Amino acid sequence: MKHPPSPLPHRDGVAPSYLWLPCEQWPDLITFLLQRFPHMDEAVLRGRLARGELVDEAGQPLAAQSPFQPGKRIWYYREVEDETPVPFEETILYRDERLLVVDKPHFLSMIPAGKHLRETLLTRLRHKLALPELTPCHRLDRETAGVTLFCLHPPSRGAYQKLFEARTVQKTYEAIAPWRTDLSLPCVHRSRLEEGEGFFTMQEVAGEPNSETLVELIARRGDWAHYRLSPHTGKKHQLRAHMAALGIPIQHDPWYPTLLPAKGDDFSRPLQLLARSIAFIDPFSREPRSFSSQRTLAWQAD
Repeated sequence: MKHPPSPLPHRDGVAPSYLWLPCEQWPDLITFLLQRFPHMDEAVLRGRLARGELVDEAGQPLAAQSPFQPGKRIWYYREVEDETPVPFEETILYRDERLLVVDKPHFLSMIPAGKHLRETLLTRLRHKLALPELTPCHRLDRETAGVTLFCLHPPSRGAYQKLFEARTVQKTYEAIAPWRTDLSLPCVHRSRLEEGEGFFTMQEVAGEPNSETLVELIARRGDWAHYRLSPHTGKKHQLRAHMAALGIPIQHDPWYPTLLPAKGDDFSRPLQLLARSIAFIDPFSREPRSFSSQRTLAWQAD
């Protein structure tokens, strides 16, 4: 069933959020909301309602004592307090009527999630380019820089996503990591990756491999090396997990092989992983497309 569109427009590139009201009975809206968001200060929640910041499906402001309506949606703009600006800029590499190709900097999340809302690549692009319908065709980790694709034309998005699902997109990455004299290169690393505890990281487990990466040497400087990584599959954190499993974790990786304390607002040690290039046959023009990042990795001393 197709639901009615949002009654709220995008605001500075931020799409409105909504909450389904469960099929339960509550004396009024505020009683339910206080139970649903126990971490939110009651005065803050009542203040947002008093200012008309929560609306119903018709766009009408809701009040604290509004009746609870099971099965309906309430709409609002999510807020993040004290969001730290990411001091790096994205670069537009290409644009046509369907595709937007962007060179993403390190530390910038792809989409709003958690404590990142306005300081995300999607929000920035929607606001700067006045493209409220812009959507990503695939994802890069917040810590990873490089080439990524967005779709400007919503009906066309599925065709580009199918390219990734069918593994017909050729992606190459580069990384700075330790040098191992006993590791024969090039090599293909295959393993079974599954989510670890807490669902933040991935771990290799016994079983049929579901991930594969080709690892090649580009250059070596003492104890460090510059690698080219070509993933055949697209598992979450695949390159980071595979490099750690090979005993050559990517430089400045805060999660692999050991989960380190959050970096917070420290932007001085970016993960040395770069989505260098992406190539595919365009599903509409049938022409080959190839895009490369203009960024470089830094051989930084620890």
